[in-house]
Amino acid sequence: MAAVLHLLKGGDHVLPLSVIESDLRAGHEVTVALLPGADPPALPAGVRIHHVTRDLSWAQLLDLVFAADTVFTW
Repeated sequence: MAAVLHLLKGGDHVLPLSVIESDLRAGHEVTVALLPGADPPALPAGVRIHHVTRDLSWAQLLDLVFAADTVFTW
């Protein structure tokens, strides 16, 4: 099981959601970090979600980036 981090800054969520769902089906641990101003999409069950600056500091985000096996930026 890999740790996968998706950073969402806003915009169209169709492709990111497709990749997130694929990651979950593969059994990966999926975390989504919403950057300031990003609208949260409807995420599948099992996804951890954090709002940067609201419940996650920039330093904590950096820790998540280095802890992840794969990082996607959208």
